[in-house]
Amino acid sequence: MQALLTAGGHGTRLRPITYTLNKHLIPLANKPMIFYALEKIAEANIKDVFINVNPGDKEIFQAVGNGKRWGLNVKYIEQTGGPKGLAHILKIAQPYLGDESFIFYLGDNLIFSSINKFVEKFEREKYHSLLTLSKVKDPQRFGVPEISKDGKILRVEEKPKNPKSNFAVTGIYIYSPEVFRALEHIKPSFRGELEISDVHTWLINNGYNIGYEEITGWWKDTGRPEDLLEGNDLLLRYSGPNGKIEGKVERGVILDGKVTIGKGSKVFGKTIIKGPAIIGKNCQIKNSFIGPNTSIGDNARISESEIERSIILANSFIKSAGKKITNSLIGEGARIIPNFESLPSGHRLIIGKDSQIEL
Repeated sequence: MQALLTAGGHGTRLRPITYTLNKHLIPLANKPMIFYALEKIAEANIKDVFINVNPGDKEIFQAVGNGKRWGLNVKYIEQTGGPKGLAHILKIAQPYLGDESFIFYLGDNLIFSSINKFVEKFEREKYHSLLTLSKVKDPQRFGVPEISKDGKILRVEEKPKNPKSNFAVTGIYIYSPEVFRALEHIKPSFRGELEISDVHTWLINNGYNIGYEEITGWWKDTGRPEDLLEGNDLLLRYSGPNGKIEGKVERGVILDGKVTIGKGSKVFGKTIIKGPAIIGKNCQIKNSFIGPNTSIGDNARISESEIERSIILANSFIKSAGKKITNSLIGEGARIIPNFESLPSGHRLIIGKDSQIEL
């Protein structure tokens, strides 16, 4: 079996972060998001991986390379023609995938459990397609299956106003080569896209063997800032930092819970860090409170600050001086200082397009 992993798109809902960083490289628990997908694929003993990227994109290649660190053979497919839906990605990848079964994995999906059981069920039941499902509070955001009383999927509807179930079809699918027959028959939706839900419905209507498996544990689609924060929470809590202290922690600093501190970092002064939390390499944390579910990237400088449930990217400088920072996503190289340190007084802001700030 092979794998097709998505790392394209423009991440418009995560701007301004994604103006300068591919969303699949946004670090969660201080590790690029796409790395978690690659780890799951490697655990399933899949070796050949094709990654779908935007035309001319070099970021993903620079981060992932040839995949040898995971024992993978990674190659890249450019998404020509612009973003035209997930089924369009399949169409572009068809010449590369050939006549073998494959797992189609959206690179911004996070899952706690192994994907091995999905692969095993697909092969055991000789399915043409296996969909992974998860119960969600807002199925209107996803492809939603209509399931019969005897447990069979009747159809899949994309982002329905009136969902037929509270299940979402997650971004982890397994297909036999027969899936490419559906691509010959489906038409673009009203959104102008080739919908993956239409592929599934066509296969069902034409007698192909379609199965599903509900994900146990947690699953997260990280398309919005609040989803990134929740994904970061889950990774820190269940599978993220190892609690290893490799930096220097001066006497008097309080570490409470699972806290990881990277090499070359220094934590000093009247500082409290409550886990789960992770501090990257070569950071300085002074006279600050770092609350639970916080990730701080490499080379960050934080003093006189209170930060909780936030993702701080590398090379940031923060001195909030009594202002609490919470539920925040702060980009690489950002600088936050108190307004009284410069004149004239007042809040001096340099805010780019699609930014959000609360004063």
